[in-house]
Amino acid sequence: MPELPEVETTKAGIAPHIQDQKIRKLDVRQAKLRWPIPADLAGLVKNQTVLAVRRRAKYLLIDIGSASTATKSETLKGTIIIHLGMSGSLRVIEGKVPPPEKHEHFDICLSNNITLRFTDPRRFGACMWQAAGEDSNLLDHLGPEPLSPEFDENYLFIKSRKRTSAVKTFIMDQKIVVGVGNIYASESLFLSGINPKKAAGKVSKAKYALLTHAIKEVLAKAIADGGTTLKDFVGSDGKPGYFAQQLRVYGRAGESCITCDTPIKQITQGQRSTFYCPKCQK
Repeated sequence: MPELPEVETTKAGIAPHIQDQKIRKLDVRQAKLRWPIPADLAGLVKNQTVLAVRRRAKYLLIDIGSASTATKSETLKGTIIIHLGMSGSLRVIEGKVPPPEKHEHFDICLSNNITLRFTDPRRFGACMWQAAGEDSNLLDHLGPEPLSPEFDENYLFIKSRKRTSAVKTFIMDQKIVVGVGNIYASESLFLSGINPKKAAGKVSKAKYALLTHAIKEVLAKAIADGGTTLKDFVGSDGKPGYFAQQLRVYGRAGESCITCDTPIKQITQGQRSTFYCPKCQK
């Protein structure tokens, strides 16, 4: 599943091609994704200008509306919310658009002869609409961004008190902090020396200081390197990310720990695979 760095990489890849461009049309071929694409979405976005491309958690946000070059003013009409799901990707196509293949579900066609094509074999992705000024059931209850100043050891320590759930489950809760997916949670817990099975409420403030630093470090590195190489993920340029080359524990069950040579252990937590060193992580 694409995680925060993959989504951030995708945002950075598509933004220069679609920013400030007018949407000529939205061509929907398969509306039945995780949630149905709104039937009126094509009409809502037609002839609107892309004002900004943002990311919130694992959602891509494309703000659209009217823009006046003369007065340098913008009026937001709403936001296209895209989630890549388990296997989704966005590809930038320049010039002549090839015929769509089976799993290429919609195109956003722009005035500069660029087409943004959404592909999702498993159809767990989504394309939703949020009108300007409306609340969002998807976004309004999310925790802070992990790379923001708000996310620090004080925040995590306070949120964790009296929590009996495992610390790995705790940091993957999107209401606590967004975007710390399975791979990056395992990597961050290894760097901070915390056993993923330990109750969140039993982790000290000093350890949470190490953990918040590790999360920021791992995610920043992954973004810089283009995300994690997963079978279903490709960047906006069609190439896979490269952070998987740097993984210390994830996917290395039975292999020697890079620090102490103890075999890496694999367990299941919340139906997800967890990898850790039983000696280094207490």
